[in-house]
Amino acid sequence: MNDLMTVVDWSRWQFALTAMYHWLFVPLTLGLSVIIGIMETIYYRKRSEKWLRTTKFWMTLFGINFAMGVATGIILEFEFGTNWSNYSWFVGDIFGAPLAIEGLLAFFMEATFIAIMFFGWEKVSPKFHLASTWLTALGASISALWILIANAWMQYPVGMEFDPGQMRNVMDNFWEVTLSPVAINKFLHTVFDGWVVGAVFVCGVSSWYLMKRQRNEFALDSIRIASWFGLVGIILTIWTGDGSAVQVARVQPMKLAAMEGLYNGKVGQELVGFGILNPSKDRKDDSSPYLFDISIPYGLSILANHDANTFVPGINDLIDGRTITPQNDTVYTESYAERIIIGKKAHEALREYDHALAKGDTVAMADARSRLKENYRYFGYGYLNTPDEAVPPVGITFYSFRIMVMTGGFLLLFFIIGTISSMRESRLWKRTWWQWVSILSIAVVWICSEAGWVTAEVGRQPWIIEGLMPTRAAISAISSSTVELTFWMFAIVFTALLVAEITIMVNQIRRGSDNDKY
Repeated sequence: MNDLMTVVDWSRWQFALTAMYHWLFVPLTLGLSVIIGIMETIYYRKRSEKWLRTTKFWMTLFGINFAMGVATGIILEFEFGTNWSNYSWFVGDIFGAPLAIEGLLAFFMEATFIAIMFFGWEKVSPKFHLASTWLTALGASISALWILIANAWMQYPVGMEFDPGQMRNVMDNFWEVTLSPVAINKFLHTVFDGWVVGAVFVCGVSSWYLMKRQRNEFALDSIRIASWFGLVGIILTIWTGDGSAVQVARVQPMKLAAMEGLYNGKVGQELVGFGILNPSKDRKDDSSPYLFDISIPYGLSILANHDANTFVPGINDLIDGRTITPQNDTVYTESYAERIIIGKKAHEALREYDHALAKGDTVAMADARSRLKENYRYFGYGYLNTPDEAVPPVGITFYSFRIMVMTGGFLLLFFIIGTISSMRESRLWKRTWWQWVSILSIAVVWICSEAGWVTAEVGRQPWIIEGLMPTRAAISAISSSTVELTFWMFAIVFTALLVAEITIMVNQIRRGSDNDKY
């Protein structure tokens, strides 16, 4: 058992490492590709040489980043087969479909049109080249769509039925999987987040030129576009973030409770704007969950339900199966302890079905299938021994959520001030202190983006599929030493790739300051 948990832990760390490195490149690809499309559209309409140089400069940085994103993304998908083969078997028919569509449609679309975008300037018409640039940006977003549909299904499994004969889930409603409200909201939130990352990157790099008093016209033109684009992006990101909170409250209430460090909910629940968790807090004691907190009255009820006078359950409420109606009546549903019992009944029914299948006993098979279907809704809980195992890491989820929100608030203020300044021809962008703010915001926006993913993924633990399969049931039959070795190998390789990308980008930016070709 101890070795099993070590394999689980190392596999989770390896996947987290790969995903977080990959996510350094993805949002910049999503945002910068659209900014390049806008710039080339201006060039196409004005046929101005300066806009051609501007487009080519940002296109070069986009290409460097795109290559690194592809390299880490391929490894990420392979890990499902190497480290999480039980998961891949359990849901292969469902999870594999969006990834296959992503590879066949979006990846080949990107690969085709990105070649024209970079090498077709003198070989195709300006209109076709512009179309290729926009189709590359569209392909990047379509790629994100199908990957996020797969990820959203893990958070909210719909459109499937378990087939005991195959011992796996099979898709029975493609459109329910594809058009899941969790998937659509997650896709929009991710793409708009990419817009913000791309806009901050452009503002930061352009501010470096202003600080060096080089290519001022190029820098200010880029800032004007990026500021407007970033302001739209951050507003839409906040809007879809609100939608994400509603979806989490509906389908992953335990994640929401962990995000708030909330153990006992109430009607008109406040939202912790800033707080420090009590490290000695146990869910069963009466001590305060916070050493210090600044809360917004009714905030969490409004965030989760858009109604100040609604009940938001805490960790203990969910474990006990307790909720409160708008009429203040206490209602009990299945507690987590009862869910574990129901889940184990489903496991037992599956084992009996397998035995009956081996004997060819159709009557016993039908009976076992019926009991399995009746209890399958809590199948994943059958892997757990105690209700506390279903509680995600509260500390990481709580703090990562606040890091995301606070840095997001900073970025909203940054773009409001930056957009007004660029619109009014203010001298703010020429102030050294604001240029430093803009450059440092590049780090802030990536911290914000990564914190969002940590909140989403750590907050749904212990589940790899919400309510159906915990991570410890999803791993491959491999030794922990093998996973540990590859973890450190990937850490070295990914760090080298990141250093290489930063070095190449910095050299390209410096080269651009001295070369009118860019």
